[in-house]
Amino acid sequence: MSGLQEDMPESRRLMITLSIMLATIMQTLDSTIAAVALPHMAGSLSASQDQIMWVLTSYIVAAAIATPVTGWLVGRYGRKTIFLISIAGFTISSVLCGMSVDLLAIVLARLLQGVFGAALVPLSQAVMLDINPPERHARAMAVWGMGVMLGPVLGPTLGGWLTDNFTWRWVFFINLPVGVLSLAGVYYYIHDSGARILSKFDWFGFSMLAIAIGMLQMLLDRGEQADWFGSIEIRVEAVCAVIAFTFFVIHTATDEGDSFFKVQLLHDRNFVTGLAIYFLLGLLLYATRALLPPMLQDLLGYPVVTTGLVTAPSGLGTMVAMMFAGRLVGRIDSRAILAFGFSLTALSMWQMSCYTMQITEWDVAWPGFIQGLGLGFTSVPLTTMTFSTLDRRLRSEGTAIYSLSRNVGSSIGISVMQTLLVRNTSTMHSTLATYITAGSLLAMPEGLSRLFDLGTQSGAAGLNEVLNRQAAFIGYLDDFRLMFWLTMLAMPCLMLMSNDRRIEKKSKEPAPAEAQAEAVAVGAD
Repeated sequence: MSGLQEDMPESRRLMITLSIMLATIMQTLDSTIAAVALPHMAGSLSASQDQIMWVLTSYIVAAAIATPVTGWLVGRYGRKTIFLISIAGFTISSVLCGMSVDLLAIVLARLLQGVFGAALVPLSQAVMLDINPPERHARAMAVWGMGVMLGPVLGPTLGGWLTDNFTWRWVFFINLPVGVLSLAGVYYYIHDSGARILSKFDWFGFSMLAIAIGMLQMLLDRGEQADWFGSIEIRVEAVCAVIAFTFFVIHTATDEGDSFFKVQLLHDRNFVTGLAIYFLLGLLLYATRALLPPMLQDLLGYPVVTTGLVTAPSGLGTMVAMMFAGRLVGRIDSRAILAFGFSLTALSMWQMSCYTMQITEWDVAWPGFIQGLGLGFTSVPLTTMTFSTLDRRLRSEGTAIYSLSRNVGSSIGISVMQTLLVRNTSTMHSTLATYITAGSLLAMPEGLSRLFDLGTQSGAAGLNEVLNRQAAFIGYLDDFRLMFWLTMLAMPCLMLMSNDRRIEKKSKEPAPAEAQAEAVAVGAD
């Protein structure tokens, strides 16, 4: 495509919009639709609770690693070519996910999904800007944003319905007809200009960073099962991660001109602070989405459809908040909006940390909605402030690193919280067991005393199951409590960001479209 298509027939513009939005919705939907099906996947694939989390982390890590190279690939091979490859690859890997017969197969398929899906959201946003004249950009971005946000709103509910009425495999098979329609539309209606930008890409720096992130993720995912540094595997992964990251740092410091990561980015306080906060946002968002469905289904006995319904309000809250946040930015201090968003997030985490085994559906939906509001009121001003003082020549690299920070935070957050959950559950089980004595059992009502008679195998097994459930529930509460304190401790960091309007006015150029789109995409992903 060459520039703006002001003379494009309206029918063709509509078909392009539908085609690319199908691809976008497919990608954003897939990042949330699988979460509610995790307990069913675990049973079908004979995986433990911490192992099945690899289904989420593998996708996130792959997308994080593949996102920064998207711009170079588009410049070299053309937008349409990369778009077609991404849609086809994402659709095929989705089918492979649904056909998986063991944990290794689905993790590998999810890795492919992340690699091919990384380009879909930024490419669809770029095409929307390209096919509309400047005066229609705001309207086009509103349509694009609404489409992107359908994922987190519909994902949990649709995933629950498909899993309950068919099987968890259909949360992946559903992408097949959507992908085929999107692929046909992009093929027939989008045309490349043929121009290519043969820019140089820092493959060495990129590879070292990718290896470091991948090894760190494997260490975190496998650490609990492999006895951490008592295992040769974990020590090898740790050494590889340290060596790769060391090479990346040395390469970046000594080859600033062609380096994948521009050192000048670290000279901007707003950008560095924004990266740290965005990292935390990714951690809080994905860790919560990963923890809630197993807790609701495995411990509280929620049907999968109900789990989807009560977790969907989080996406709805994000959508509502973004409608207001976009209008507030520029009118009041962005740090105040950020503080308000973080306060809402902290409130939601505090409410979750106070859960009991007798909570209702409303008790789950309401904190989720509040957390969604917090995310919406945080991501929009955060993106604006992060790029408001950054040299526009660095914004292209800055957007890639910005997106990378959120994805890395998400994958690390899931792994760390799951590890803490397993460890705290084991610790609490041992602690609770110390209170079980013959005297304490005799003090119970007669019916319970006979039910939990330690002299019988069924009684001991039943009592152990009760202890497991109680210990696991306390483990979940500990995770939510930790995320509450992380949110509170991060709030003073907001003061490190500058809201100097003179700098913003001086540049008279907003952050690039892809940076602005991140504020919406984070809610979808």
